[in-house]
Amino acid sequence: MYRLIKPLLFLFDPEKVHYFVTRNLKRFNRFPGGAAASKMIWDIQDSRLEKEVFGLKFKNPVGLAAGFDKNGELISEMANMGFGFIEVGTVTPLPQPGNPKPRMFRLPADSALINRMGFNNLGVDALADRIADYRKSPASQQQKVIIGGNIGKNKNTPNEDAVNDYIKCFDRLFDVVDYFVVNVSSPNTPGLRALQEKEPLMQLLNTLQQRNAKNDISRPILLKIAPDLTNEQLDDIVEIVQQTNIAGVIATNTTISREGLVSEEALKNEMGGLSGKPLTQRSTEVIRYIHEKSNGSFPIIGVGGIHSEQDALDKIQAGASLIQLYTGFIYEGPGLIKKINKAILSTLH
Repeated sequence: MYRLIKPLLFLFDPEKVHYFVTRNLKRFNRFPGGAAASKMIWDIQDSRLEKEVFGLKFKNPVGLAAGFDKNGELISEMANMGFGFIEVGTVTPLPQPGNPKPRMFRLPADSALINRMGFNNLGVDALADRIADYRKSPASQQQKVIIGGNIGKNKNTPNEDAVNDYIKCFDRLFDVVDYFVVNVSSPNTPGLRALQEKEPLMQLLNTLQQRNAKNDISRPILLKIAPDLTNEQLDDIVEIVQQTNIAGVIATNTTISREGLVSEEALKNEMGGLSGKPLTQRSTEVIRYIHEKSNGSFPIIGVGGIHSEQDALDKIQAGASLIQLYTGFIYEGPGLIKKINKAILSTLH
């Protein structure tokens, strides 16, 4: 069905289509029998898919990457589609509108997207309240979906004060999310990627870990990294993860590279982060490099250019414990989640 409607959806602005589709998805799930139909079509319930990673039990290893549900509005709907975990955000302490529109572009010839959204979100208070409401709902008890909170800094916060923004998000979401992701790798907030350098990153992660230790229970903290890092920088990342004792890494975010694209120049020259098929190989290389360099000492969530079952299996084989979808989900449709889970089941003996 998705193959039939996709050409029509792709005629319109990607951001407008996103809101149109998600609004109607919510309506469908509210309609009597809609949620049950969604589960029946897309969800796979099989205990063999369950996986325990950084102390959390995932019902299956296929998750929704951050950016799709910035404000935690679609947790129940995405769980009904078969995702084992949902990562919400990136969220910032204060609401912000993001960059001027248009700020998302399709590159169909490359099965890719370029976005420069700029952390548009309703702020951490709105997100925390929404997740808390979901946690109280009957759907939450049935779905048992893991929720991750992807946190960032406001655009106007200077880098020297960035730690405070991450602390505010961490504290506000602590009681409602299952794990955290520190996003210092988006190319769409000026200066943000500078926080990936060793010293500021150590300070940021150590501060959050100290905060974590003060609570009766601690939440796993992961670091989301860019695919554009050199091997030397990846070596630093491995060292930082081991020294700060955070739970793991998400590899990778979008890329600023435009290498090998076949789309027209005007599209290629749009500013922002590139996601989709052009990222498939590089993100898998980063996963493999980090996994081998660290001797598999911490979990990796693999994301970037997963458009098929084989793409997902390649990432798992390279060392990913879990995987996430975003652009592949948009290009291939919700059936991709089920296909990947079935492919994983077929590898189990």
